[in-house]
Amino acid sequence: MSAQTETRPPDYVAVGRVIRPHGVRGALQVDAISDLLLGLQEGSKVSIGEDHWESEVVFLHPHRKRYLMAVQGCNDRDQAEALRGSLIYLPAGSGAELPEGTYFHHQILGLQVVTEQGEELGEVLDILQTGANDVYVVGGADQDELLLPAIGSVIQEIDLQAGKIVARLLPGLR
Repeated sequence: MSAQTETRPPDYVAVGRVIRPHGVRGALQVDAISDLLLGLQEGSKVSIGEDHWESEVVFLHPHRKRYLMAVQGCNDRDQAEALRGSLIYLPAGSGAELPEGTYFHHQILGLQVVTEQGEELGEVLDILQTGANDVYVVGGADQDELLLPAIGSVIQEIDLQAGKIVARLLPGLR
């Protein structure tokens, strides 16, 4: 069974991570892990942590290189401290859409990868997040793993309908 058939869209999409409390009234200092975080407004529904505690955004605004966020039900520093390290999620299908040419990981995992010449390289087995760009781990049963940076000069086309990625192998990628 390929990763394509094992992978299903998530019920939630992670958009941020709580770094630490901010102040004494329950505000959270948050790192964005998706541009979808920036679309949150007062009243947006979010869930926080592995237990998916549901709440609504009171405010979200930039603060230095991060964001400050307040959510209903988190009213003091102790409550905010309990959320430290937690992921902030949006329900899948909540209207959160990615810009064209941007994909959720579950959409990429399991896609078949071929070169521009049609040579089969395998399927996307994993995605490494490096900070600068994602790296697709491509392999198959009889093939060594290949690391493909998810950048425009390497990834030429992603066709979700056909279930494939067309890649250009730059020198040194094999």
